[in-house]
Formats: sequence, structure tokens, C-alpha cells
Amino acid sequence: MFAAERRQLILEMVRANGAVSLRELARVVQTSEVTVRRDVRALEAEGLLDRRHGGAVLPGGFTRESGFPQKSHLATAEKTAIADLAANFVEEGEAIVVGAGTTTQELARRLARVPGLTVVTNSLLVAQALAHANRVEVVMTGGTLRGSNYALVGSGAEQSLQGLRVSRAFLSGSGLTAERGLSTSNMLSASVDRALVQAAAEVVVLADHTKLGTDTMFQTVPTDLITRLITDEPPAHDDRAATELQALADQGVQIAVAGAAGSPGGDAVPARQQQRRDVPLPAPRRGQVPGVGPGLRSAAVLNDQPPGAERARVADLRRR
Repeated sequence: MFAAERRQLILEMVRANGAVSLRELARVVQTSEVTVRRDVRALEAEGLLDRRHGGAVLPGGFTRESGFPQKSHLATAEKTAIADLAANFVEEGEAIVVGAGTTTQELARRLARVPGLTVVTNSLLVAQALAHANRVEVVMTGGTLRGSNYALVGSGAEQSLQGLRVSRAFLSGSGLTAERGLSTSNMLSASVDRALVQAAAEVVVLADHTKLGTDTMFQTVPTDLITRLITDEPPAHDDRAATELQALADQGVQIAVAGAAGSPGGDAVPARQQQRRDVPLPAPRRGQVPGVGPGLRSAAVLNDQPPGAERARVADLRRR
């Protein structure tokens, strides 16, 4: 086990139990107490845990990462709307990668209807959603199973992605800011997501408005590597999310916004009737072809509505 994997496992044990002895840590990671003590000292230096006599504890004010059961019940309407819109950006016969997460799981359920599609994923939930899709080929990475989100992580997962090239990657995370990009609270998940990004020509981030303006521990995708963000309409009073959307657009991220049925501040209409809109870009980034990428349909085109000549104010992205 590599040092990074060992330390991540130590962190997860401490977060799950609040306090763990060095002896127990050494038994689980299958190494000596001397090595574990050195790992705990390094993690304490980073502010991730506190050392105690014979063990390690959570630092004051440190919050645990939510597991899949908790995440699956958060912002469900928003995730459904985002998945509906994201599925429109996938073409027949494409090869894509789909990362782990509850929003990407919703996307996978819709991809089962896309013929000739090849999906590479490290998520057991994504693979399960596509398991009975006769016209979709699913390629799983290797790696070690991380039970909290049913994802394969570690060096095995990263090595299986070497030499891979696909059209685009669909990723989610724990937080998204214009300054730092997409981030997550787990070291091993972040490392695999970075490998997924390296395999894709374009990166599409799926994030509901509750993640906008939130910065978590490990960066996965810097802002300049994000091609497109697909999100839901922030509530009228959510100035932080609106400000962050505008800042992301200013940095060249193409933003597609979908209304969520029954969401706060949104209109309760069927998903198929929801308006889809792209925030106009100020200018293409260096090395970026103006407009959308090859085979990538814009949300405005899907509605047969040409994008406006002037930048829409993100704070007012509410369907009239």
C-alpha cells in the first residue's frame, strides 16, 4: 500500500470512529506502529487530525464526509434536472468516462438509451445503472473498492486509465469555485478523478447549486480545465451561487442551467418541458475553438433558440 493510500485509510478510520488507537490503525493498514505513528504525525502537520497518547482523534470542528445514503437524499430534484440536461450532450457511438457520485449515477440511468455508447467508469453505481443496456458497453477500471461511495480508487484504478482517450468526462464533486475549480473531500477519489480528466478531450462538471462556492480539501479539476458546467437554477436569494456562476463564466466555463421541478425557487414543470440555456461566453480560452466542441450540442441549439448577444446576468437565470 502506498503512503498516500495508507494515510487516506487512516483518515477514514478516524473520521468514522472519532478516535482510533495506533495498534488498531497498524492492524488495519497492515504495517508497523512505527510507520503508523509517522503517518499520523504527517497528517497532524496538515491539520487533518490530532495526535493523542497511543492514537489519533478528529481535530476540533472537523466534519466527516457524508456517505452515499446521506448524499442520495440531498437535492434529488436538482440532480434529476441536471442529469436530464447532461444526457443531451452525449452522442450516439461516443466513448466517454463517467465518474462516481449520485448525480453521475442519475446521468447513467439516462445513458442506457444511447446506442453504440462506450462508458468507462470507476463507479459501481454507474455500472449497475448501465448493466442491462444492450447497446451500451461498460468498461470498469481496476482498483480498491471504497465502500462509502461504491467507487474503485487507488493505484490500480489510476493505472487502468493510462493510455485511454475519450471524447469527454462527466464528473461531480463536493464543491466548485471559480478560484479553485472542482474539489472533493477524499484524497483517493480526487486522484482517480484527475486520471479521468487526463483521459478526456473535454470535461463536463455536474454540480447542483448547493455545491457552488464550496471549497473542499482536495482539488480534482482546476477551473481552466473545465469545459462546461451543468447545474440547476439557484434560488433567487442565493447570491453566493449566482456570483460563483458569473465568475466561472468569466473564466471561460460554458454554463448550462436546467430548472428543477419542485426545487426551491424553481417552477414545478415536467423535466421534458424545462428550458435549457447556456450562459454566453465572453471569449474562448487560449487553445479553445470558439463555440462548442466537436459533436457537442449546446443547450440553446437544443431549444432552437440562438444565444443572446449580450451576457445574461446569472443571478437572474430564472425562466420567465
